[in-house]
Formats: sequence, structure tokens, C-alpha cells
Amino acid sequence: LWNHVFLFSNLTLFIFMPFGYLFTESEGFVGSRKGLLGRVYETIIILCLLTIVVIGLAWVATAMFNEDDHSKETLFDVWNIYLPYLYSFISFLGVIVLLLCTPNGFAILFTVIGQLVVKPQFLRDIEDDLYAVQLQEEDIRRRINLGNHMHVPGKIANGHTSPDLLQQQLLDVQNTISVLEKKKKVSPWRRNLGYPLVMLLLLVLTVLCLLMVAHNFFELLVGIKALPVGAKETVVLGISSLSTLGSVGATLEIVLILYVMCASVVGFYSLPFFKRLRPVPHDTSMVKIIGNCVVLLVLSSALPILSRMLGLTNFNLIGNFGSMEWLGNLYIILACDALFAALTTLCLTDKFTVKVRTEIYNRFLMLFQRDSRRTWSFSSYINTGTKDE
Repeated sequence: LWNHVFLFSNLTLFIFMPFGYLFTESEGFVGSRKGLLGRVYETIIILCLLTIVVIGLAWVATAMFNEDDHSKETLFDVWNIYLPYLYSFISFLGVIVLLLCTPNGFAILFTVIGQLVVKPQFLRDIEDDLYAVQLQEEDIRRRINLGNHMHVPGKIANGHTSPDLLQQQLLDVQNTISVLEKKKKVSPWRRNLGYPLVMLLLLVLTVLCLLMVAHNFFELLVGIKALPVGAKETVVLGISSLSTLGSVGATLEIVLILYVMCASVVGFYSLPFFKRLRPVPHDTSMVKIIGNCVVLLVLSSALPILSRMLGLTNFNLIGNFGSMEWLGNLYIILACDALFAALTTLCLTDKFTVKVRTEIYNRFLMLFQRDSRRTWSFSSYINTGTKDE
């Protein structure tokens, strides 16, 4: 199954996605008929030329970094050497991107989930707010109806001469009413306990990820655990388990991997450079759609490798076709684990202490400004006294 997954991911990454992009940019050869068939011919020829260039570069790279003389003679052994080599390189880039965006995604998930879940309102009566907003809606409707009957909107719009502005205010008030009605329908238990429980669940999942990464780091450092070069284990599903906790541990691993996947996607689209790739409803070009497909494909290809490197699972999610030799380098694995743990801790600390740090900075700034004013006033007073003498 995993070999088929990696096979079609390679085909998509190296053939289908480049073909889609080149097809959107092609116009047909000069002198040929304008139509779909001409664009297909141009796309196929350009894709073949691009494939030759990429294979040549991969051959040069393997000849430079691989001391085996046989690799310099196998130029046409694309399936067994160059595709896995290119896939390994792209997956390595994907792992680096995941290491940068996943810790940021952990912190942003707290904000995103906090906006989706109803927050507890212990000192606020939703019915009173709903009644006040409904009165505001009735007032705006009365002014709109009066302006339509009397044809003098400037005198009854309470300082606003534009009927369109009143319509916009009415839409905003109606949206507020719908939000308050949804909050009113929510049960008190869900309204008061849903938000804290969800935040606690996110915190527990994040802490579990950090603990598993730290455990994997120390096991690799001591030499208890083997490097994730490839899965040498022969596990029969339903009979034996790679997790020490059995089915509970396997379920926990699945939940953590899905959590890391969500955090990586959220964190990727929150990075400054990649915000431009974020799809916009009814305003996304085909090139941007292809770019998003490539990004998600690279991230999904790197996620199994990252899961093995961080120690989130012992199950082979890489497959024989996607085996990477650099996973046997102890220093790379330890550096990735340490970088992931450090960035996650830093992002979470920055997330939960930003308000406190901002307040402390403002207080110190006010204190320094006050001291500088006192020093300036005292020095000006001394200078004035010296001039009078």
C-alpha cells in the first residue's frame, strides 16, 4: 500500500503537476493551429525537455556525492536511482519546512480554535445583549422605512446621509443577532466548559508531542533506539503491535500525527513568505491552485519522515521506494529533534507570555520616560539658577 502511495505521489509531483502548470502557460507552437491539441503537444515537448534536464542534474549530483563508480554509468536507470534520489531531496526540503512551520502552527492553533469555540461568558448575560441589539435593529429599520416614505434620508439618518450606510449597519446588526442567537442555543455546560476543555486538550497534545520527541532524542543519544533508516520490522497487522501500549498507544500515535499534520498546514500558511499562497474564495488563479497542490503534496510526503524522525511512531510510513539514506545520519536526526523541541517551546512561550511581556515593557518605558523628564527638569532648573547668579 505504501509503495503505491509513494509511486503515485512521485508521478503527481514529477509529471502531473508540471504538466498542469505548463499547460496553463502554453499557447501552441508558432504556425500551428490554435486549439487544445496544439497546447498539449507544446506541453508534452517542454515537459520532456525539462525531464531530461532534471535527470541530467540528478545524474551529476549522484556522480559528485556518490563515490560508487557504478552510479556514473547508470544514466538511464531512472526508476531505481534518480526518482528515489529526487524524492529524497524534495522530502528533505519538506522536512525542513515542517520543522519551521509546525511549532508556529501549534501556537496558532490555540488562536484558531479559540475563535471557533464559544468562549465562556461568566459575567455577561447573552439575553440582555440580544435584546439591546434587537432594539438597535428596530431603530435602523425605522429610519430606513421613514427615509423611503419621506424621501428625505439626510434628516432622519442621524448624521448619515447615505442610505447604503444604513443598509450596511443593518447587515452588521443582523450578523451580530445571528451570532448571539447561536450562543444562546448552546447549552450552559458547553458554553462554560467547552472552551477550557478544548484548550486543555490542545495543551495536552502539544506536551505529549514534546515528551515523545524528548524521549526519542535521549534514546537515540544513549543508543537504545535504532535510527529510522527504514523499517526492518516485519509486523503483521492484527497480530503484533509496534507500540508498547498496544491499541491505545497506536491510537495515540494516530491522533498525534493528525495533530502535527493540522499544525503544519496552519503554520505553513501563517509564515510571512507563504501567506501569498493562501487560497482566496472566488479569487484564486489556476497557477496558485497548482502551487497549493504541490505544497500540500510535499508536506504530506515529508510528514511520514518527520513522524519517524521525531519518534511519534515506530511504524514504517516511508515505504521501500521512498527509503532515504540520510535518515541513517545520527547528527541530522538529533539536530532535527532538538530544533523541533526548541522552536515549539519558544513559540508556545511567546504565545502565552506576549501580553505580560508587552505590559512589562510598557511599564519600564513609562518609568524611564518619567525619570528622563525629572532629570531634564532638574538640569534645566540648575542651569536657570546658574544664569541668574
